[in-house]
Amino acid sequence: MAGTTSSPSIPSASAPVSAPATASTALSATTGPATGGRSRRGGAATQAEHGNPTTPNILAVVLGDLWIKPWFPSFYPEELVGLKVDRLYVCQWCFKYAREVGVWIGHTKLCPHKDGKAPGKRIYAKGPVQLFEVDGEEHKLFTQNLSLFAKLFLDTKSVFYDVTTFLYYLLLFVDPAAPPGTPPRIVGFFSKEKMSWDNNNLACILVFPPWQKKGLGRVLMGASYVLSKREGRLGGPEKPLSELGRYSYLSYWSTTITHYLLTHPSAANAKSKSSAKNTFTVADICDETYILPEDIIATLKEMGVVEPSAKKKDKGVVVNKARVRMWAGRSGVDVAALGKPVDEEAFVFGGEGAVSLQDGRCEACS
Repeated sequence: MAGTTSSPSIPSASAPVSAPATASTALSATTGPATGGRSRRGGAATQAEHGNPTTPNILAVVLGDLWIKPWFPSFYPEELVGLKVDRLYVCQWCFKYAREVGVWIGHTKLCPHKDGKAPGKRIYAKGPVQLFEVDGEEHKLFTQNLSLFAKLFLDTKSVFYDVTTFLYYLLLFVDPAAPPGTPPRIVGFFSKEKMSWDNNNLACILVFPPWQKKGLGRVLMGASYVLSKREGRLGGPEKPLSELGRYSYLSYWSTTITHYLLTHPSAANAKSKSSAKNTFTVADICDETYILPEDIIATLKEMGVVEPSAKKKDKGVVVNKARVRMWAGRSGVDVAALGKPVDEEAFVFGGEGAVSLQDGRCEACS
């Protein structure tokens, strides 16, 4: 499922944790639903199957030191969580959950991921950002609990219990303004099918609410295309996109295309404006960005920067850079400051395993 990385503002802040009045349950170690791209199949009764299917039945979720208000009903098992919960406590390292603060605190002291090791293998590290690839088959419980948490902020289609057929890419981030030594934490992810008959490079994407509007969704989208390029196949997000998903991807596609067109070496190295390359084909853009031709065309039409080819024998269309510059100016896009969402040179594909997160830095950033 192609979800969204931008949504209406939701308050989130550090808050003191106190035990709720509801009855307690042991911290869940059961498997649960996972986000993906098809309808739900099987499983025990969940909270979202009762009452209003669009009204959140968990009023607040505590993730580490953050209090977050869910946007949508949960799919946590009813027998473990109940029909309605005032507050649910979620481990910020492994996403296991509990209704009672004491149980949650006890788990966080013993969580196997608390020692600073994220599951899976690190594939990217630069500056404040790291990406870890996690196989749903190898880390089934972790990815299912992650998916249960993500469902609180996603309202579109979901696959449940089928995490073994998906790869998950965890986004780890540390705020540059944080005190020295602050370790990164998981702030979002995207998933994709291991074998997609439609060549989809992304099934589900989410940046957790407290970290939205920081450009991190663009990082995840950019990574999905770099992985497609490495695999040698064109791909895109699973469709149909939600309204917000379409908005997010149009933003990514338009800024990525604009950056390519306006920073192309032919323009930068040209001795005169007349010798610079001023027109580009869809194939030119596709070869560089690995964005699907149909997505490029749809985006260029939205931007209003295409025009008929000047060649009489060519019945196609071309992109005019002057129009792209005008679009960037109208849209407030600073091409010089934009840059690429990820640095392809910072990807590591060697199966190096889990990497310590305690010091907040990595070898590639040193």
